[in-house]
This record gives sequence, structure tokens and C-alpha cells, in this order.
Amino acid sequence: MAKIHEALKPIQWLIGSWESVSAKGHFPTIEQFTYNEVLKFESIGQPLLNYEARSWNPKSGAPMHLETGFLRIRPGTTQLAFMVSHNFGLTVLEEGLAHENGLELESKNINRMSFAKDPAVKALKKVFKLHENGTLEIRTDMETENTALTNHLTAIYKKVTKRFNFD
Repeated sequence: MAKIHEALKPIQWLIGSWESVSAKGHFPTIEQFTYNEVLKFESIGQPLLNYEARSWNPKSGAPMHLETGFLRIRPGTTQLAFMVSHNFGLTVLEEGLAHENGLELESKNINRMSFAKDPAVKALKKVFKLHENGTLEIRTDMETENTALTNHLTAIYKKVTKRFNFD
């Protein structure tokens, strides 16, 4: 394991693998759904964490979503930039702050491939909260061309010691 960069101290609690305990999605234009997900935040000795998330259908086991990116902290601050690429053709730059046991991020730039599914995502907001019992809650709010900013995903994760092979 790489040495943890000094700048990562405010977010070092994220390092490791997280497995969903409960994960639900909804939006005014789609049916409510559940999913399973694994997140991985990995230190490589720089002032950033490598990030990967994979989700799948809990009934069929079929893959649903993949995203990968980097959570970078500005050394000497709690200022964050979260750069994420989604397998359905979306790239997002979110910025925000780390707080004690939490993060708050808002999209600053969203791009999508020219043949992505409509309606276009216009804004995202994420709140990470580490609860006293060690679980991590992530709430994702989304705005599209047709729908105002509203909750889209809410998931609770537990930290796991087993390593997930994403190959």
C-alpha cells in the first residue's frame, strides 16, 4: 500500500472499499429502483484518491453502472475536486469541501457524448456523511433539462476488509 499523502488527512477515512447495505434510486421521470454497489478509494501517495464504483441489479446480478475517477484535495486546505467519468457517456467535475466526517460537492462542469440519452443532466450535488456507527451515507441530487434539482440516489455503505477485484 502506498504511503498516504499528508494533504489527504481530512479525507483519509474514505480510503478502502465500501459495500452497499442499502441503495435506492428514484426520480420523477423513472420508476423507483434498488441496486448493490461497491466503491473503492485508493491512495497512491499523491494528494488524491483513485476512485471506482460498480453497481449491479440485486435480483439478477446484472451490471448496472460503472464510474471511475479521482478525488483530489488542494494541499493545506479542505477544498476538493471530484472528477468522474460514467460508462453511459457523462463526465463530471464536482468541487466542494471536506468537513469532519463528511464531504459536500456540487457540479462545476458536466459534459456528455453527443449521442447520450436525453434529457441532459444539468447539475449534480453529492453529500457524503460518515455516521458514528462507521457507515457511510451518500446522497446524490440531480437536475436535468426537464426536472429541478431533486434527490436521485441514497445509499448506505459499510467499510469492508476484503479487496474487490474490478478486473
